[in-house]
Amino acid sequence: MAVKAVIDTNIWVSSLINPFGFPARLRKAFEQGAFNTVISAPIVEELIDVLARPRIRNKYDISEDDVKELIILLEEISEDVLVTGDVTVCRDKDDNLVIETAIKGKAQYLVTRDDDMKFDKDVLSYLKRYNISVASIANFLDVISKS
Repeated sequence: MAVKAVIDTNIWVSSLINPFGFPARLRKAFEQGAFNTVISAPIVEELIDVLARPRIRNKYDISEDDVKELIILLEEISEDVLVTGDVTVCRDKDDNLVIETAIKGKAQYLVTRDDDMKFDKDVLSYLKRYNISVASIANFLDVISKS
């Protein structure tokens, strides 16, 4: 059975910004079916919003086609779950939606660069109740290389 994870928005954005970094390696592994992902409408909406920002698009030369390709890929391959906003463990309401996505999607991992989710003892304890580990990109790449 493949590993199931929620990948935070900032990682998908980074996969477009730097085609040679860890986020791009994670995206390639996703495209090759090395793991399964869970998404929700707020994650997709945030991704579309961030990638529509002119300072991001222009600075990193991200085309509309690049954005469409990523969104279509995520929507076609990922498990989509409905979130209701009933998780309030993190100080950032957007992070709560990511956490809720992981819980409702029964993910094993939440992959993020966000320090609020990676280091907050309350968040980590809360996720542990659902058997969800918070992982860095490098750690998660290591996990999927072994599965």
